[in-house]
Parts: sequence; C-alpha cells; structure tokens
Amino acid sequence: MREFKLKNNINVCVKQNKNTPRAALTLNISINRPEKFAGEYSIMNRLLLKGTEKYSSEELSALLDENAIDFTCEMKSDYLRLRFVCLNEDFEKALSIMQDVILNSTFSEFEKEKVKMKGELTAELDSAKVKVSDLFTKTVYKNHYYGHSYTKVLEELDNVTKDDAVNSYKDILNNSKKTLVLVGDVDSELLERYLGELPESKECESLIDMPQALKQEYTEIIKEDANQAQILQGWLVPTIGSEDYPAIMLLNVILGASGLSSRLFMELREKKGLAYTVRTAYETHRKSAVFSIYIGTEPSNIQTSIAGFKEEIEKIKTIPVSEQELKNAVNNLIGKQQFVTETNAQQANIMAYYSIMGKPYNYREEIVEALHRVTPQKLQECANKYFTDDYILSVIRP
Repeated sequence: MREFKLKNNINVCVKQNKNTPRAALTLNISINRPEKFAGEYSIMNRLLLKGTEKYSSEELSALLDENAIDFTCEMKSDYLRLRFVCLNEDFEKALSIMQDVILNSTFSEFEKEKVKMKGELTAELDSAKVKVSDLFTKTVYKNHYYGHSYTKVLEELDNVTKDDAVNSYKDILNNSKKTLVLVGDVDSELLERYLGELPESKECESLIDMPQALKQEYTEIIKEDANQAQILQGWLVPTIGSEDYPAIMLLNVILGASGLSSRLFMELREKKGLAYTVRTAYETHRKSAVFSIYIGTEPSNIQTSIAGFKEEIEKIKTIPVSEQELKNAVNNLIGKQQFVTETNAQQANIMAYYSIMGKPYNYREEIVEALHRVTPQKLQECANKYFTDDYILSVIRP
C-alpha cells in the first residue's frame, strides 16, 4: 500500500492487487456546509452523469456501456462519492471520463430530472418500511441537515433551481478535502495526469452543526393500506472514531445485526413469534450517529414489541454479556468486514470512506485491534450510557 499526494494536494492511496483483471477507483469529496433546501445536493449529484460539454447524456451512457465501465456518483450526508470499476486496459479511458464529468458537467435535463426524482421518492414512500424510516430520520435529526428525509425533500425540492445545484457543486468542488483510493493492477502514474488538474484539496471547517440532544418523543402515521405495523426506536450515539465506537458496533451485533443468533431475533421472533424481521442498525455520520431497533409486526403486537425492546435493552444494561457471546460477536464482526472487502471496489470504497472521515486508510486494522480489547464491562457501561429514556419511537400502523 502506497500513499502520496497529487500536485493539487489530493491524498492518494494505491493498493496493488496483482493479477486482478479489473481496477477500482473511489474519489470522495467532503461536504462542509448544509444544503439550503432539502434535495439540493441530491439533484446536483443526479445531474453529474447527465452529460458534459463533450458528451450528451445518451453519448456518455453509451460510452460507459460500450467499455463496460461501471461509473457512479453517490451523494452521502458528509461527502460526494465518485467511483468506477473497469477492465485494466480501459483504466485510462475511465480516468478521462471521470475528469470530464467532474470538470465539465453541463447539469442539463434539470427539470426533467427533478420530475423523475419526485416520482421515485413518492413511489419509495409507498412502502410502510421506508415511510417509518423517513418519519424516524426527520424526527431524530429534527431541524438538522441530516434529517433531510424523502418527505422533507419532496416538500422543498421545488425551491431548488438549476443555478442552486450548479453553485453548490462549484462550492463543494472548490472548498473541500478530497481523498482518492485506487485498488488493482494498473499504472498509478496516470492519476496525476487526469486528476491532478482538479481544484485543490484543502482542509475546510465543517459548518454542519452538531445535532441537538434528544428528548423522548413518540411519532405515528396512520397508513390505511398498511398490512403490518412498522416500529423504529433509536438513540443518538457517538460516531466513527469515538473511543466507544468498537463497543457500540458489538452491541449492534449482539442485539440485532447478527441475524439468526442475535438476541432480539431469538426473543421476539423465535420465542414470541412477534415478527419475521427484527434488527438493529448503527448508522454513522461525521457529526453524529444513530443506534436503532426495527420490527415489522401485527398491529395488535405493537405494545408487546415495544415492551420486548425495553426488556432486551434492560438485560444488556444490567446483566454482563458472557465472554463467549462477546467473542462470538467479535468474530462475527471481523468475518463480516472480511466479506465486504473481498473485491477491489469494496476495498477502494471502505478505505476512501475512512480517509474522508479523518481516519487512516488502514483504519480497519485499528478497529479489529480495538474490538479485541472490548470487555463485558465496557459493553455494559456503554449500554447504560447511551440507551437512556431520551429516545425517538416512530410507528406506522393501519
């Protein structure tokens, strides 16, 4: 693994995976200020692949298809991610397309893309599972940029103009930290030629506020055609890089993220028959993170399910996890991390993510070491510290 900087100060990490036929490149560009209207950054991101000064939208799409280049632009809350996977022989072509997209996108088809985006979001929200997640997100991050959920976007998208999208993109491109990862068996010298001309990478102060502390709140939506009740309960917790980060990852695995062997699955599904799906999630942003519990159940089981959540949370707060259960959770997490970093593309994505979040490219190694140091006492301490009565409970029911 080799690290260096391009002439424009972009941090680069090259991981040489010999004899692999496809190369993967991920470029992350930091987001340092909240969008003016919900959806502004999303529409901006969608327009990046809708044509450049050199290629129309159709020509660009055909060029990528003809050369089997998988090129995507993705909007995350804290960064814009551009990435591609291509055959080794097409690496220079893919680089030239990336350069053209970044520097010469025309943002054409703005109104057409806005209509398309509204339709897609409306269709997504027809799902009760998506709807409860939307309700939960905008409640847990009330009056905050991270709370720009689908419904919030639909409320505000008409306020966004093409000039807004273009100006936001210019601001992000010119005032951002940029981090680049290349994984594969190709010539890294080409990076300077094609990406060394991008605007300079710079450390910029983030103007995204810390989310406000939570107070217990219950939110509910009646969806007449829902077949099930959907329940989400969650807390604000520390994010990646916190000293408690490894312990919260393990609490997630033990409680609900390890599938059939997780506590909530065993208790609420297998023993009590309350649901087919019950899980926990740990979703991180730069300034905050959320730990949540989800269940889809019969409407008559809403209170029983919520009581089940409370019972399992109380157990992990009061009864130390056994050494064997902790060991199993550590092995589960390490195994999952190995599974999701098998391909060049997966490796490039995770390494670039760590870097844009202010961590070393090989931060995964630090996490593995930290996981082995977590004790049952540490898990109990974190459970009591974060699983308080200051939570959000969101319900969708018929």
